[in-house]
Amino acid sequence: MTINISPKKILIVDDSKVSRMVIKAHILSAHTDWIILEAASGNEAIAMVDNEQPDYCTMDINMPGMLGTDAAEIILARHPGVRVVIFSANIQEAVQSRAQQLGALFVAKPVTDKSIAQAIGHFTGFKGAA
Repeated sequence: MTINISPKKILIVDDSKVSRMVIKAHILSAHTDWIILEAASGNEAIAMVDNEQPDYCTMDINMPGMLGTDAAEIILARHPGVRVVIFSANIQEAVQSRAQQLGALFVAKPVTDKSIAQAIGHFTGFKGAA
């Protein structure tokens, strides 16, 4: 019996092309079959989620225009099934608690193998060794 599971789709949102490339490379090294979408702003992310309906989303906070947490709030209101991880160098308690209130996982930048593993664990529901 074959189970046909379609590949997961992930949206990487960051105004830094370098950050998007690093996150993309880390994710693809662990999940070669995932479909990667990219957005450089909160507004672009909202439109892309509406159109593409990804399973997962990584979101930077500090971007031109709209804050990532505001974009995540809109995305999660419209698409509650999307699992969101917020990556940010801003580790203030207020930022972390806002992410938690949204139902998103907060992961501190810089992006590393360990932080990507945390994000993938949140997406897939598997908790790896800490």
